[in-house]
Amino acid sequence: MATETIEALIDGGEASAGPPLGPELGPLGVDIMKIVNAINEKTGKFEGMKVPIKLTVDTESGDFEIEVGTPPTSALVLEKAGIEKGSGNPKTSKAGNITIKQAKEVAEMKEDDLLGKNLKQKTKEVIGTCVSMGITVDEKEPREVQKLIDEGDYDSAF
Repeated sequence: MATETIEALIDGGEASAGPPLGPELGPLGVDIMKIVNAINEKTGKFEGMKVPIKLTVDTESGDFEIEVGTPPTSALVLEKAGIEKGSGNPKTSKAGNITIKQAKEVAEMKEDDLLGKNLKQKTKEVIGTCVSMGITVDEKEPREVQKLIDEGDYDSAF
């Protein structure tokens, strides 16, 4: 079994048969569009962001496997908050705000990289990132929101 591994940085949901993938896949004699469509399906939720992918292709059978890396949690939080960077002094100055729904969306994107046992715990991890960035959640201090999640105030969000 001969395999080729291709690593590339692509725009989420916008891979194409052009560079960087096309020229790499062309010589392998595989169905390029099938691979590109599969990559776009897997990276669609990262639209507008650069996403690292690792593509392993079996050059004999044409089978392939796609591993999608994810942008750092902090980058996803910044994008949700619509800001360039976090606060230089998170204790005294707030850089932005995200909703509990947006924190949950980031947790879903980072699902495989977070340690929590369930979506609620993983969302709390994302909110923990907000603490150090000076970003509020639902206009509240992130630690307060984590406590409210523990107390069940946000159960309807999950």
